[in-house]
Amino acid sequence: MNKLVLVFFLWMLAVCGRAQDTTRISLLFTGDIMQHDSNIAMAYDPVSKRYDYSACFEYVAPIIRPADLAIGNLELTLAGSPYKGYPQFSAPDALAVELKRIGFDVLVTANNHSVDRRKKGVERTIRVLDSLAILHTGTFIDSATRANTYPLIVEKNDFRFSLLNYTYGTNGIPVTKPNIVNLIDTVQIKLDLAQARQQKTDAIIVFMHWGDEYQSLPNSTQKKLTRLLFREGARLVIGAHPHVLQPMEWNKEQDQLVVYSLGNFISGQRPRYRDGGAMVWIDMQKITTPAGASTSILNAEYELEWVQKSNEFVMRPFRYFEGDTVFVKDKTARAAMQVFAKDSRALLSKHNVNIQERTHSLATDSVVYSIRLPDDVVVDSVLLENPMIKFYGLEQTLDRGLWMLGNFYDVELAQQAMLQVVGSTTLRRLRVVRRVDLELASGSKNNSN
Repeated sequence: MNKLVLVFFLWMLAVCGRAQDTTRISLLFTGDIMQHDSNIAMAYDPVSKRYDYSACFEYVAPIIRPADLAIGNLELTLAGSPYKGYPQFSAPDALAVELKRIGFDVLVTANNHSVDRRKKGVERTIRVLDSLAILHTGTFIDSATRANTYPLIVEKNDFRFSLLNYTYGTNGIPVTKPNIVNLIDTVQIKLDLAQARQQKTDAIIVFMHWGDEYQSLPNSTQKKLTRLLFREGARLVIGAHPHVLQPMEWNKEQDQLVVYSLGNFISGQRPRYRDGGAMVWIDMQKITTPAGASTSILNAEYELEWVQKSNEFVMRPFRYFEGDTVFVKDKTARAAMQVFAKDSRALLSKHNVNIQERTHSLATDSVVYSIRLPDDVVVDSVLLENPMIKFYGLEQTLDRGLWMLGNFYDVELAQQAMLQVVGSTTLRRLRVVRRVDLELASGSKNNSN
């Protein structure tokens, strides 16, 4: 009899073990995506007469793509030309194309610049994002669209999230009917969160455009709104608008997390505190049993990125470029990057709750450089048969089809090779780039300098 009980007990354990399923998802949130006049001007290629943002995002792309869901704040319109930065933003469509290419899944659009170009700006921004299959929320063509799509349900890896987005205002510019921009109205927010709870998703995420510009600590209104959002069912609250970093807090007991501001992801702002931002990783776990499913925050970390301006804007993630003297050659630029790091870590180490900086080992001995050909290059038989091209070996990235020439373990060798290529071909506008997690198609691999 005892043996039968034991066998039955072991069988039940096996059945229960198989019935429990654990899944995880990584969420990545970024700060303000902006385009000032300087950003737009430097993205323009006078030769091809096109806007090209690939150089700007080259080194954050390998960070964003591995995220299961990457979500950013699009603080501009895609209203078409004339393109303009502050005070009434309209960025080239090429920016949105690049955001899609580097891995952004969702963009929130309710912010104080949502109606910079009035009705056309609101509606064209929505159409461009739809054409690229980028999910978005916060602004709507009309009330019927909002009723049918809000709160936005985002699905990935067997997870379902309700996403909401609000702004404190639109810089005094009225919203043209029938367009809708979600404003911070606590009565409406409560109604929307009640609707989100009825969606019975795994977690509710609220992206807020709030706070005082250029202030490193949240104000009382931000804190009050955060408490309201948590009471009404929000699990994650992500903030934007101050254009500088503000603290992050993870209440493990309540399983709730707020990031008051992630600063600027990309912008033309250069003053101290505004020339960079943070990306926050939030890992979530869902345990499903016959009795139901429960979702919780498993881990949260941030990492810093700084924007370098020289003859172009290039984002420099700290995981790849902290202490770099090859690509950040200018002493003034290196000093500014170091000041941003010191300021950011001083603020976040003092005020963050349960959210640390993600650490990365600097494997400088394994850094590989390549010569990047321009986006519009025509790779024909003449080019492929060129002795210099054949010697160094030409490869193509899988994600966008960019052509890379050679693998070099010394940047000076790469620069010398680039001069040789320019001298023996008609190629121009070549760049030496640091190969960071680039996927390459199977191509010629003769070279190992």
